[in-house]
Amino acid sequence: MSNFHPNEQELLKTLLEPLLGDFQYWFSRAVTLLETELIPFFSQEEQTHLLGRVREAQQEVLSAKMLFEAMDEQVGVDMAMLMVWHQLVTECWQVSTRFRQHKQNSHLPSNF
Repeated sequence: MSNFHPNEQELLKTLLEPLLGDFQYWFSRAVTLLETELIPFFSQEEQTHLLGRVREAQQEVLSAKMLFEAMDEQVGVDMAMLMVWHQLVTECWQVSTRFRQHKQNSHLPSNF
């Protein structure tokens, strides 16, 4: 068994860098869904509001990533902010899942 103990910078790079990439990926997917589809269980206002929140989070993640890189990977992100982003990604996943289910159910014959 190895006695390797990563220092804080290695730990940040190993954990934070891919996490920020994941947030960017999922927020991008959510923007695509919200910009290209009419979500039938949302009002236009609700859909626009969620899209605005996702776009704002995208900018925050981009800023955090740029700061992380500019500071030579020696700066972290507040855990409270990570939780806000995580909750928003989870909300987007739920919307996407519900939207897919709605689309599948709308293609069923009327007697189902």
